[in-house]
Amino acid sequence: MKQSLQLRLGQQLTMTPQLQQAIRLLQLSTLDLQQEIQEALDANPLLEEDNDFSDDTNNNENTESSADDSTTSDDFEAPVSQSEIESSDALNNENLSDDLAMDVSWDDYISAAPVSVSSAPAPENDTIYQGSTSESLQDYLMWQLRLTPFSDNDEVIATTIVEAVDDSGYLTQSTEEILEAVQKSEDQEQIELDEIEAVLKRVQLFDPVGIAARSLQECLLIQLNQYDKNTPWLSETKSVISNHMELLGLRDYRTIMKKAKLKEPELKEVLTLIHSLNPKPAESIIREEPEYVVPDVSVKKIKGRWRVELNNDSMPKIRVNEQYAALTRSMKSGTDSQFIRNHLQEAKWFIKSLESRNDTLLKVANCIVEQQQAFFEYGDEAMKPMVLNDVAEMVEMHESTISRVTTQKYMHTPRGIYELKYFFSSHVSTENGGECSSTAIRALIKKLVAAENPAKPLSDSKITDLLAEQGIKVARRTIAKYRESLSIPPSNQRKCLI
Repeated sequence: MKQSLQLRLGQQLTMTPQLQQAIRLLQLSTLDLQQEIQEALDANPLLEEDNDFSDDTNNNENTESSADDSTTSDDFEAPVSQSEIESSDALNNENLSDDLAMDVSWDDYISAAPVSVSSAPAPENDTIYQGSTSESLQDYLMWQLRLTPFSDNDEVIATTIVEAVDDSGYLTQSTEEILEAVQKSEDQEQIELDEIEAVLKRVQLFDPVGIAARSLQECLLIQLNQYDKNTPWLSETKSVISNHMELLGLRDYRTIMKKAKLKEPELKEVLTLIHSLNPKPAESIIREEPEYVVPDVSVKKIKGRWRVELNNDSMPKIRVNEQYAALTRSMKSGTDSQFIRNHLQEAKWFIKSLESRNDTLLKVANCIVEQQQAFFEYGDEAMKPMVLNDVAEMVEMHESTISRVTTQKYMHTPRGIYELKYFFSSHVSTENGGECSSTAIRALIKKLVAAENPAKPLSDSKITDLLAEQGIKVARRTIAKYRESLSIPPSNQRKCLI
């Protein structure tokens, strides 16, 4: 085979490191971006926090940019331009002597500083309050277990039971499985199932009452057993829970009244007592840590117009360190000069990527607010149908870019904090040829269910008819799907006598 050289022309799309960095920063949430910025500050000596940046200047710039609905990256490049670096050299040199003086006296300052002396360690048995703690349910139950007089065997059984309790307070293992686990751990074959049952009865009296129950029925009965025997309707309530638990879950009150031989006023009293019980006793002990959402943009109505502003307080302001950048002209060592040049270029790329992220986020947020002004004025029922492609065409970007910039990004509005993806929804045709968003239909369903008669809840077919009267044609199965997405049970389970 003869070898030859050929010249071909072609186009190939390659992603530069700068583009990859910009895309990666674009899809980060605010909390992840804060961590990314902090890592960049730790790794790059040419980056520093801009603590002198005025908040008033930020607000003015954001207001102007939102009013014009456009933000150019040229306005952000000023802090890293070479001309500003050179113009600030004189000011930095004047302050250099003061900085050196402080560095020289640093050792004296440290030696003169007060030194904290650790006190003697407290005894192990002493309890020192250290503020709020994240005590688990098992810790709380084990604390009660240690205060309860148990024999050695019973303590092992009780410990195994406590370890098998889930976060809702229910026992996840049967008594046979607990017996098998105890016999394996202690190698004691003489323990019988009756001992497991006896210890379980004692653990079920721990606080909160109803803990370690094997079913909802047992949990409610344990709580009722703690009531005073003279409590009105106590025996009838126990009877309903013991014999008609399935009918109670289906809210088949007519059958319950027939089988329990109760009249409607009497059944109402029974249901009132049942509602006073806690089906998940562990919820009063376990407190989940609150999840904080930092909004990326905020929307305010100023002089009759909705304005969008970036939340500049959600992330640290960064800039190029002018003193280090100025060393590139005075460095004699080629290695040191190249080190500073490389980090200076990386710093400029990082700042440029942050500016590009902010520009894109602001453009998309402005477009969303422009299209969904009816939502900000009237609420969910006025939400317009909108998809990612609609915004992509308006801001002249790819749909994948819009998807990245709206994921895990939040908007603070007078109506609350919403993820940007919340404003996108499919549409349903109306009788007059218009469109209605699925978000608006969900809001209408929620409104109709909230206003229904609890004794005669609205069926899916009835909700379909009511929406048809408003000109919205939706199939019954679509109503059922939207209702389930709102965690609204069907009509037979929403029926209530009290």
